Amino acid sequence: MDALGSRIKQLRLKANLSKAALARRVGVSDVTISYWESGTIRQIGHERLVALTEALDCTLSDLLQGTPAPPPQHGVLHMLERQPAPWLHQGDTTLPLLDDLPLPGLTKDCHLITPGQGESFDFLNEGDLAAVLPTIEFSRDGLYVLEYLGKLTIRYLSRTQDGNVAVSDESQHTETVPTNALPFRLVGLVRARWKLIVDNDIHSFAPAPEPTN
Repeated sequence: MDALGSRIKQLRLKANLSKAALARRVGVSDVTISYWESGTIRQIGHERLVALTEALDCTLSDLLQGTPAPPPQHGVLHMLERQPAPWLHQGDTTLPLLDDLPLPGLTKDCHLITPGQGESFDFLNEGDLAAVLPTIEFSRDGLYVLEYLGKLTIRYLSRTQDGNVAVSDESQHTETVPTNALPFRLVGLVRARWKLIVDNDIHSFAPAPEPTN
């Protein structure tokens, strides 16, 4: 039994729930609960983890306590809308150097990401690349990776004249939110982007222009 599976079982028993009862609360089958607890299924999506915390009346930290972090990944990280930011638990791994990408000043603190298969984000389509600096603070105008309602998204954030934050998507639809009550969590600042260019089956990358609101 792996650490996460063992923790799920401990918390389930502490909550005095059967596998079937927990399964109903989470919205899965009791067989899935058995697979999770035994470690047969080791990867649990973010939404299911959140549902488990609600069903077991615990925090995400309680659930993941004692669960070893995934091994560091080198190279390009795949970002999925319904998964936590891929650079979490990456430690001090640095941005990989790619011969055809200009990366001056981006090798110390950034991760290179691309949307996972079938995924697409505002400002970053499948196949495109971005250099992301992990951050939880709004430090300057620019593109940020946000976590909102359990999903990752990319938005352009800018400071308004009255000190609030303007949030814009790729279509330039903008909403203004108070700085002290942001409805999302910041997880990364996009420092650079490259668009995938395909010409006669030759793949190359071109710098993407900086968006403005």
